[in-house]
Amino acid sequence: MQNRGIETKQQILQSAAACFAKEGYEGTGVLEICNAAGVSKGAFYHHFPSKHAVFMTLLEDWLDRLDVKLRDIAHSATDVPSSLINMTQVIPGVFNDANQQLQMYLEFWAQATRDPLIFEALIKPYHLYTRYFSALLQKGMEEGSLTGIKPEIVSKVIISLAIGVLLQGMLDSNNTDWQEVAESGMRMITNQIKEEH
Repeated sequence: MQNRGIETKQQILQSAAACFAKEGYEGTGVLEICNAAGVSKGAFYHHFPSKHAVFMTLLEDWLDRLDVKLRDIAHSATDVPSSLINMTQVIPGVFNDANQQLQMYLEFWAQATRDPLIFEALIKPYHLYTRYFSALLQKGMEEGSLTGIKPEIVSKVIISLAIGVLLQGMLDSNNTDWQEVAESGMRMITNQIKEEH
């Protein structure tokens, strides 16, 4: 019985993602999600208190998957510059997801301009990643692989690269090797840091 509940919840999430991607957040109602998922409103409300809760769950799931991939890659490297370069390996997976759900991801960003809760959900990982990369860069200074940098500034440059590659890649996914672009950009950043200091 518990497995059936998990399956129903996943079906609601998958159907909601498809509905949001096709009709947008505002154009999608609970009834549309239920019809797409083949569940009753009662089943929907058993798992989620609102359409907003479904949307937030989809957003959090996406960010959690990305976070796990980045941290796994970072832990497998021998030093911080290698960690940063290796992190670009997540790009193909991110774009694979994006190719399937591009409109859904764009809807996250569009809704963030209208909904303070969604904005907070999107800005929270930005702050977390800023702190994460700052701490990683600080570790690089401590291990001697990086010297004389301002970790909080370099972390923002890294995030700017990541967001820029993600946006460009979602708009032009077939004509460029965006993993190569991201890796080249990260190498430029790490090489520039080493040359300046």
